[in-house]
Amino acid sequence: MNIKRTLTLAAATICLLAAYALPKNNILTLKNTITDHDIVFPESFETDTRELMKNWYLQNYTVLDADVENKSPGEVSEQEYIKRLAAIPSVIELPYNQIVRSYIDRYIKRNRTLVEEMLGMSLYYMPIFEQALEKEGLPLELKYLPVIESSLNPNAVSRAGAAGLWQFMVGTGKGLGLEVNSLVDERRDPYRSSEKAATYLKNLHAIYNDWSLAIAAYNCGPANVNKALRRAGGENKDFWEIYAYLPRETRGYVPAFIAANYVMTYFKRHNISPAMARKPLIIDTISVNHRVHFDQISHVLNIPVEELRVLNPQYRHDIVPATDERAYTIALPSQQVYAYIMSQDSILAYQTQRYTPRPTVEPSGMTESSSDNGKYTYENRTVTAYHKVARGETATSIAAKYGMTTQQLLSMNNVRGGKVQRGKVLKVQTRKRVRVPVKESESDVAMADNTGDSNDPDDSDDSDDSNEELESQQINEVRQVEQAAKDAPRRGPQKVDIPVETSKPAQAAPAPQPSNSKQWRQRNAQYSDKSRRQRSKEENYRHSRSNNRRGDSAKRGRTTAQQTAPAEYTIKKGESLSEISEKTGVSVQELRQANKISGDKIKAGDNLKIPQKGKAQKASKAKSAGKQQKSAPRKSRRRR
Repeated sequence: MNIKRTLTLAAATICLLAAYALPKNNILTLKNTITDHDIVFPESFETDTRELMKNWYLQNYTVLDADVENKSPGEVSEQEYIKRLAAIPSVIELPYNQIVRSYIDRYIKRNRTLVEEMLGMSLYYMPIFEQALEKEGLPLELKYLPVIESSLNPNAVSRAGAAGLWQFMVGTGKGLGLEVNSLVDERRDPYRSSEKAATYLKNLHAIYNDWSLAIAAYNCGPANVNKALRRAGGENKDFWEIYAYLPRETRGYVPAFIAANYVMTYFKRHNISPAMARKPLIIDTISVNHRVHFDQISHVLNIPVEELRVLNPQYRHDIVPATDERAYTIALPSQQVYAYIMSQDSILAYQTQRYTPRPTVEPSGMTESSSDNGKYTYENRTVTAYHKVARGETATSIAAKYGMTTQQLLSMNNVRGGKVQRGKVLKVQTRKRVRVPVKESESDVAMADNTGDSNDPDDSDDSDDSNEELESQQINEVRQVEQAAKDAPRRGPQKVDIPVETSKPAQAAPAPQPSNSKQWRQRNAQYSDKSRRQRSKEENYRHSRSNNRRGDSAKRGRTTAQQTAPAEYTIKKGESLSEISEKTGVSVQELRQANKISGDKIKAGDNLKIPQKGKAQKASKAKSAGKQQKSAPRKSRRRR
């Protein structure tokens, strides 16, 4: 009985020990035996290799094998894969299993061209990744994370909105200190994004103290990894133990990372030729504190815009929006950095108006003040302004602010040495909206000249007269006076002295008031510009005709002199020749002739000579009637 009981107890103990030992053995060997036939491959495997081949860097700096797809990838046993993975010098564990094998086959059999293109891009990007990882003391094999994230394409954008080589989301990038806006996206900057990725990976490893979990958290976030750990029943577990509890895309992330390390190390073993550098690309960076466009740099330094885009993918629209408060860096070929420093003024001055945004803009088509009466318009003109040098400002930064070159600024202020002192007031040129008078058209000026020189009322152009009642009445009054003068009886060529007072009966039909009267200006405001100009011409004509009918030439001269405006007129601020013409009753053409003015430019404060009214009419009339007035007295003397 005792022996039988002892055997039974021993058998039960053995079964319990076997049951306990079996799961433990499965957990230890899971990373080498796990299988998954429902794999979701990362988006990087869907990269369009034909589009990637258009990359300017690949075309100009590398030599690739165009026949790579036709070469055999070779057959490798599982034991050989295990051996090769174990031989990779890595701090991170790189086990082999069926899932890892599926990713390796995807690279070496179906994405051979992609591997070759990534090898070409790695000549430029891998040193940047290694430098950032080394700075944080992280394993250098992490440099292959961008291979599965973006296929080493800095402009890659996922369906979820992650961007750049390291595929940061907007929130994650900003949380790490990366700038993301309409002009700048530092997620695409190889240097800045690599620095922040290294910092992020270091923090994740500090949380889990396991690189496989840190890499998984990099893909799906720490929240999903923590949730998977809780479901798996504990914290002291690795990636393979929580594999089934992770999101589907994250399950293949660590196997893809292992496969990327394998392919980028053993690509020659699968007949994938290494990418050769056509010429070395040695770059350097320069810090700038002025806004500049890639086209400006390209034109002056003769660098292709495509190369600038490859070296500076963080600038979304080829614009470096640097200011005095915020400096940015520009990556250039090392031999071009000194050329940029020497040619900075020329770069900033190239097509400044096109690439410099306007600091102020006034809307067009707005109704101006009613006091303008259509005589003024508003234009954006280059004007002289003043700028007080603030702390930290330089001649170059001030010149760029106002769209000038440094040399222009220094010459304008007679500054030598290129340095400006803090607090000094400098003259600058800027664009400003100014009020300017409307220029008369050439046709209006010609019509005014013809009207002033005409002696025949029938020669005046009545086709453009206004149909308004007031203007028609004034024209009829003038013609009635002229007709009455023609019908008056004449006594022959006798010399008769007619005093000025005797000419007053002609006032039965008085001429209209001059254009400078208050009543006339008020009525003018009711009509259009065209009608107002026509009435002014008609009024000048009426005055000249009325004066020519008064007495002999000496008496007329005295009478006219009594009615004229002052001999000189001081120009007021904002006045134009048209306004002065209306105020003085002298046509614009007469003002130009008396003061030898060719255009409409006049300066406030200057004195204008105001000719006598009717002077031009008397001069023209003398040509036709002068001989007859001189010959009549001579004949009468001979008869006497």
